[in-house]
Amino acid sequence: MSKQSKSFGVRDIVLVALFAAVTYLGISALRIPLPAAVGAPFIHFGNSLLVLSVLLLGGFRGGLAGAIGLGLFDLLNGYASTAPVTVILAFLVAAIVSGAFTLLKHQDSPLNLFILALVAGVSKIALEFLHGLIEKLLLGSAFTPAVVAAFTSLPATAINAISTVIIVTVLYFPLKKGLSIFDSNKGISKLG
Repeated sequence: MSKQSKSFGVRDIVLVALFAAVTYLGISALRIPLPAAVGAPFIHFGNSLLVLSVLLLGGFRGGLAGAIGLGLFDLLNGYASTAPVTVILAFLVAAIVSGAFTLLKHQDSPLNLFILALVAGVSKIALEFLHGLIEKLLLGSAFTPAVVAAFTSLPATAINAISTVIIVTVLYFPLKKGLSIFDSNKGISKLG
């Protein structure tokens, strides 16, 4: 994970924008809708890219990149009503993953990456369940039917959680090495 400073420089803006764009594309490129009682869930790679953003850019910057990418997708693809919730959930997952990484003393071993991806997947499932439950309760559903409806909406989230574990574990080290060209000691001159 990159060391965070209090400043937000050009490098940070470029990397946040890059990861936001990649997250947006990760949802747009592969999107398989699934039927559900609550919302319109689908299988995608956005959550995996959010977690990679957090691990590579840090909690806030990665959360910001993921929230922008996921939120823009919702705004531009017919899910504008859920965009605020998507952004909030992205920041919550980012905070959970960042906190877990801190508990693991920022050691990015393969086992720790697997654990972090698993934590991200489980947190996303729990947060989506709570979101679905609250949504159904606010719409006037009784508690038991709301729980059932929220639970039946989780298959896409569960599949996304499994893909997060695989994708984060496989892509983290190559991406970390690739991002080293942006290291402040080397500058971005190696790109050209």
